[in-house]
Amino acid sequence: MSTEKDSEKEHDEKRIDVPTAMRNASAQLTELLRCEPGSVSAVKATDDGWSADVEVVEVERVPDTMSVMASYRVQLDPQGRLMSYERLRRYARGQIDRR
Repeated sequence: MSTEKDSEKEHDEKRIDVPTAMRNASAQLTELLRCEPGSVSAVKATDDGWSADVEVVEVERVPDTMSVMASYRVQLDPQGRLMSYERLRRYARGQIDRR
């Protein structure tokens, strides 16, 4: 007889690990957008899989600090397949967040 604990364990075994989620989020988004990959600034497990914030270079400029960057929120399923994405903001590469 299967218990709730067994079901949770089985679900966790199917879930990819954090480094793989980071690589998948970056690779799949940059492939779709055809933009230079930047970095993954955040990743977290969700009930539906993974959520990651990915930085990409949208417009390459000289000097490099004037390149236009964008931050995207990417949703992956537990196996690391891209389910959705949305652009959160655009900014100059040299810009520092003020808080």
